[in-house]
Amino acid sequence: MVTGKLITFEGPDGAGKTSALQAIVAEIQPQLGDRLVVTREPGGNQISEAIRQIILDRHNTAMDDRTEALLYAAARRQHIVQKILPALQADQLVLCDRFIDSSIAYQGAGRGIGEQAVYDMNQFATEGLTPDLTLYFDVDAAVGLQRIQTHRQNEINRLDVEALSFHHRVQAAYLALLKQHPERIKRVDASQPLAQVVTQSLAIMQTQLPQYFTTEGKSKI
Repeated sequence: MVTGKLITFEGPDGAGKTSALQAIVAEIQPQLGDRLVVTREPGGNQISEAIRQIILDRHNTAMDDRTEALLYAAARRQHIVQKILPALQADQLVLCDRFIDSSIAYQGAGRGIGEQAVYDMNQFATEGLTPDLTLYFDVDAAVGLQRIQTHRQNEINRLDVEALSFHHRVQAAYLALLKQHPERIKRVDASQPLAQVVTQSLAIMQTQLPQYFTTEGKSKI
């Protein structure tokens, strides 16, 4: 029986979602303790992290687009089985850096495979597991890429070096998902300073999952 909740963090490259996630964890960890689980995709366990290295390796330029999508789905499946689902069954709050929406945006739209095709593939992988809340960190694609060039030179991966048109398709797909699932996906203005991004994110989390927070932002658990 699943009683925990899953919050996913999504956004185009350079949106700052990972930095925001780290700041949010620092804010709520003291209250939630071991009821909080923080993870990422692709990754989260030994097998999925190994797949991550293959996907993001800048030398793997010959990788077929559908192979890439299948590898993401495979990593996601292992991640769910080994880490996410056990945490949800243990009534924990799971914060995950990227999930299925990333595949729809990056492989479905960015690679041009088709959003529906990627969604269907991932339904098999996830058995229908859907986040309870998704924070979408929205920033213009050009701004995001500039941030990467300025602040993440030692971490640039195979997707980061795609053409600007690729990243525009990714952002457009995210905005389409936002319109399709307004009850689940909430937009965060990622062009703001980090402190404001974190404040807005916490406010959304408190509103959508009040059982974990008081109005002052401290956990009830």
